[in-house]
Amino acid sequence: MTNRMILNQTAYFGRGAVSHIIDEAKAHGYKKALIVTDKELMRVKIATRITALLDEAGLAFSVFDEVVPNPTISVVNRGVAAFKAAQADYLIAIGGGSPQDTSKAIGIIINNPAFADVRSLEGVAATQKPCVPIIAIPTTAGTAAEVTINYVITDEENRRKFVCVDPHDIPLVAIIDPDMMASMPASLKAATGVDALTHAIEGYTTLAAWELTDMFHIKAIEIISRSLRASVKGDAQGVDDMALGQYVAGMGFSNVGLGLVHGMAHPLGAFYNTPHGVANAILLPHIMEYNAAHTGEKFRAIAVAMGHPEVKDQPIEQARLAAVNAVKALCKDVGIPPRLRDVGVKEQDIPALAQAAFDDVCTGGNPRQTSVAEIKQLYQAIY
Repeated sequence: MTNRMILNQTAYFGRGAVSHIIDEAKAHGYKKALIVTDKELMRVKIATRITALLDEAGLAFSVFDEVVPNPTISVVNRGVAAFKAAQADYLIAIGGGSPQDTSKAIGIIINNPAFADVRSLEGVAATQKPCVPIIAIPTTAGTAAEVTINYVITDEENRRKFVCVDPHDIPLVAIIDPDMMASMPASLKAATGVDALTHAIEGYTTLAAWELTDMFHIKAIEIISRSLRASVKGDAQGVDDMALGQYVAGMGFSNVGLGLVHGMAHPLGAFYNTPHGVANAILLPHIMEYNAAHTGEKFRAIAVAMGHPEVKDQPIEQARLAAVNAVKALCKDVGIPPRLRDVGVKEQDIPALAQAAFDDVCTGGNPRQTSVAEIKQLYQAIY
C-alpha cells in the first residue's frame, strides 16, 4: 500500500505575509489576475488590501465579487465568463471557503473545458491539466481550502451539494496572514474554528488516516483547542495560532478524507444554506459519540491534546467520554447553537437529508459503517 501527500508549492505564514503576493506574481511572470471574492469583503475593505498592493506594484487585475456562501453552479459559470472576459492568466482567491472553492472550480474548467457543465466535476473527475494558477488568501481560520485538493459546489436545481476531489485544483501559493482574519466577527471565528477542529478530528479518525497525517491532525487539535476561545474574544495571539492550526489540519485531511460529520453537514448547506462551519459544529460532538467505540485509542490522544492528560491512565471508555466532553465544552464556550432546529432545519426534511448524507463522498471515510436509517436517527436526535 502507498500513501500520497499533496501540498502547496509555496506557503507564507505570519502578519504581513500578503506582501509576498507581489513577489510571487512577478516571479511567475503573470500578466493579469482575476480576484475572486465576495461583495462583503470588498465593502469592509478586506479584499481591497490586496487590490491596493497590486495597484502600488503596477500589476493588472479584474475583480469578480459575486461569490455567495455555499457557492453554486451558476456562480462558477459567471466566474468562468469573468475570467475569460478579463483575459486573465491567474486567480487570486480572497475569502473563506466559498471564494477558495469557486476559484478552484473556475481554474479547473478554464484549463479543462470538457468539464464546463460543472456537475461532471463531482467526485474524482478525470481532469487532464492543472487548474489556472491560484494564489489563495484565506480570511477565515477554518476551511483550509487554501491547502486542500477538495472543493464543494451547490447544485441549486437539485438541492444538493457535491464534493470534488482533484489533485489538479490545489492552489499554487497559500498566504496565511492573520491580519486578513483579525476582523472576523466572533460568531464567524467560532463557527470556522470548530470547522477546523472537525477537520482535524475527522481526519485523525477517518479510515484512510496514517502516521504522517496523524501527526498533522493531533497537532492541529492541540493548537485549535488551546486557541479558539482566545481568538473568539479578539486575542491577537489566539488569532495567529488559529490561522496556523486550521492550515495544519488542512495539510492532513486533504490527503486522507473526512467522515460522517461532513457527510451530514453538506445537505444542511444545500437545503437551508446553513453556514458550513455552524453545521459541522452542531454535529461534531454527537457524531463523535456515535463513532467512539470504533476509534481505538485515538480519542485518548484527542482528550490529551485538548488539555486532559489525566486520561492517559484511565480506561478507554473514560478517555473517549473526556474527548467528547472537551469538544462539547469548547462548542458551548464559543457560542455554537446546540440543536439543528436552532438553525432552521425542518423535521419533515430529515429523511431526504439522511439519504443525501449517506450518498455524500465524505461519509465513506467514517470509521463506523452507517446506514440511511442510522443517519436519520442521528439527525432526529440532534434536532
